[in-house]
Amino acid sequence: MGKLFNYFRKMRGDTKSPSAVRLSEIIWSWLGGFIGIALVAFISYNVIRETDLVMVIGSFGASAVLIYGAIASPLAQPRNLVGGHIISAVIGVTAYLALNEFMWLASAVAVATSIAVMQATKTLHPPGGATALIAVIGSTNIHELGYLYAIIPVGVGATIMMVVALLINNIPQERKYPKFWL
Repeated sequence: MGKLFNYFRKMRGDTKSPSAVRLSEIIWSWLGGFIGIALVAFISYNVIRETDLVMVIGSFGASAVLIYGAIASPLAQPRNLVGGHIISAVIGVTAYLALNEFMWLASAVAVATSIAVMQATKTLHPPGGATALIAVIGSTNIHELGYLYAIIPVGVGATIMMVVALLINNIPQERKYPKFWL
């Protein structure tokens, strides 16, 4: 009974929530998120619109939160952003191709394997799990891309967002991005 009590006691947490975010940080985060997503979306809706390619995937929204709003997080660094997305895209496409008759299994394998491989390669980026899942459950357009999905939209989109993060996050004196590359 004591072990069970201790198990549930861990769920109470043991620290206080972080301080409120300064208004200047909120403004810079908003600006980075706006420009990063706007650029990727502009390319998607205006430059490659006539092709079967896509540039905007849902996991980029979560990446924007990290690379513009939590820039000091190890999960937001360029290696994690680009590497985590590309690795997860390849794993997601592979899971889909191997297990598409069992979509529930392909979904689970894609996400779980992405987590493990990102951890093993020091590229853990939580939105990568969504990138892997999108490769499995995505539209026919996504499925038809096959491994090209890892290049465009994933690799190119993540790289565009990283460049915006490098430019915007280093404008204010008090912000510095990245914390590390390798």
